[in-house]
Amino acid sequence: MSYYQFYQPFSGVVRHLIIINALMFVGTYVIMGPEHWNGHEYDVLGRLQLAAFLPGSEHFQPYQIATHMFMHGDIMHLAFNMFTLYIFGPMVEMAWGHRRFLFYYLFCGVGAFALHVGVQWWELTEMGIDPTTWGGPMLGASGAIFGIMVAFAYLFPNQVISLLFPPVSLKAKYFVPIMAGLELFYGVKGHSTGIAHFAHLGGAVFGFILIMIWYKGRIR
Repeated sequence: MSYYQFYQPFSGVVRHLIIINALMFVGTYVIMGPEHWNGHEYDVLGRLQLAAFLPGSEHFQPYQIATHMFMHGDIMHLAFNMFTLYIFGPMVEMAWGHRRFLFYYLFCGVGAFALHVGVQWWELTEMGIDPTTWGGPMLGASGAIFGIMVAFAYLFPNQVISLLFPPVSLKAKYFVPIMAGLELFYGVKGHSTGIAHFAHLGGAVFGFILIMIWYKGRIR
């Protein structure tokens, strides 16, 4: 039984994605400035112009469907996502090649947006709130990265993932479904407000669907 090693090659599409995300984090603060929330709405959108608002909102722009996955709220958000991409991404990229890996990553990011928007629109409508007036944006690479985790579990199902906290070791084919289940539980229960759990699930679900298409439904 082999254990998943910490070291991964910092190269290829993974390297470029990490660099782009880091540059976007710094560059948007420098060029566009921070946002300003007055307690009811944004007086100044600032860098959040590149985050994803609900379609129909006065702040929504079509380009946000792509740009939101390169934006992060703070340095810890960025660091955690990029570390996860660095851990899981290189082996998937080596298995699929640069082009397929990049297409899959972006596809999962768009899927994250789609499921997040669909669920949030339904929830707000059920509460009697006009979704187009909702001011909360979504940003981050988490949905795309969750899709990469699904790909890793499919390609390397018996690879053991060892966590520091909690100190457990699980095969990828168990670890990733458990993580997806937790996201579903937290999303349904409304825990961890401020985290787009259904965006994470969107990346996972869309990624799994694409894998099933590519591999003609074969389960490993």
